[in-house]
Amino acid sequence: MSAFSSLAEKLQNTFKKLKGKGKLTEKDVQEAMREVRLALLEADVNYKVVKDFTATVKERALGQEVMESLTPAQQVIKIVNEELTALMGGTQSKITLASKPPTIIMLVGLQGAGKTTTAGKLAGYFKRQGRRPLLVACDVYRPAAIKQLEVVGGKLEIPVFSLGERVSPVEIARQAVAHAQNHGNDLVVLDTAGRLHINEELMQELENIKTAVKPHEILLVVDAMTGQDAVSVAESFHQTLGLDGIIMTKLDGDTRGGAALSVKAVTGRPIKFAGMGEKLDALEPFHPDRMASRILGMGDVLTLIEKAQASFDQAKAKEMERKLRQQEFTLEDFLDQLNQMKSMGPLEDILGMLPGLGQAKQLKNLQVDEKELQHVEAIIQSMTPAERRNPEIINGSRKRRIAQGSGTRVQDVNRLLKQFAEARKMMKQLGEMAGAAKKGKKGFKFPLFR
Repeated sequence: MSAFSSLAEKLQNTFKKLKGKGKLTEKDVQEAMREVRLALLEADVNYKVVKDFTATVKERALGQEVMESLTPAQQVIKIVNEELTALMGGTQSKITLASKPPTIIMLVGLQGAGKTTTAGKLAGYFKRQGRRPLLVACDVYRPAAIKQLEVVGGKLEIPVFSLGERVSPVEIARQAVAHAQNHGNDLVVLDTAGRLHINEELMQELENIKTAVKPHEILLVVDAMTGQDAVSVAESFHQTLGLDGIIMTKLDGDTRGGAALSVKAVTGRPIKFAGMGEKLDALEPFHPDRMASRILGMGDVLTLIEKAQASFDQAKAKEMERKLRQQEFTLEDFLDQLNQMKSMGPLEDILGMLPGLGQAKQLKNLQVDEKELQHVEAIIQSMTPAERRNPEIINGSRKRRIAQGSGTRVQDVNRLLKQFAEARKMMKQLGEMAGAAKKGKKGFKFPLFR
């Protein structure tokens, strides 16, 4: 969530000041709103959006529900959370799937926004949902655009339809839809050409494709790092084509995030997906409520659970639970858990989804060190299977051999063994608690890790 880290920190600091007060005065609210306004403007949120947003929050914050509340600061935070959620669209906006396949999704946007990679990510997302997507190479102008899409499709094992660079994009789109109907592809993703700027020629071609294949969804791919330019690009495309939604790329980048907060209010079109990294599975459905919650440091537990469900093997999770209850948890299991945690993405991002850990400073205090995890992995891998299963047999000479084999020190080996002994003790207690508690979402129990 680095796109919003600066904004998140400023807003959370503003609300911390409010929490230090008992009853709030009108002056307290006005001062807080001034800081909120500055924070939003610095995050590159559209000026009119900021003005309307702070006016609404201020009006609600000065109402009876806040001023007469026992916890006025919490009420103000609740209002900001609700208004931030509304600003980004209120509820998750899903892709409209055709009642009679195939569903045709047309991706449009300027060159450099990440359209081709996003086409692959989107097709991959639907493939994981059990659909049979077809990627279509409609960009016949950019050198190697077709090849790039074929490489992406190859990595995801998704077919790519192409007729080369000499056929018109309109004809390619038309033939691709016919191909999908004949080959059982229930989803077609059109990767169209972009330009470095909006021009008549580009828009005319996109309109022609729209007329020819009547896409169920026209999605604009915009780069969050372009800030307010992303919003004006969205406006122009929407006026000409009638967009159904937006995919915001690079929301994990070092950007101020203002475009994500402005685009729905300015264009009326919702963000449907957010690109959160370079990996081909790094595309998430955009949930306004969860994003608002992350910005305000309240975490995003639902996304965390979904990531865990996608990354963790259910059979392994059940076996792990049994081992915890019967105190059979070994260093081999510990290593397995480490690898599964890594598959969920950078640890800092995962911790950022936990309530209260959204702020960069707090994460720094936790010293999220990926290298530390690599050392742990190296130490465990330098042990024999017998040592991993029964750490009690590791004596002085074994420790020296393990340290040498992993490129670490004996003190590091000692520290890991001590941490593991503590973790096993804690896991025994948590395992007993989990056994007594009711099952969580869809019967899934989060694999325990420390």
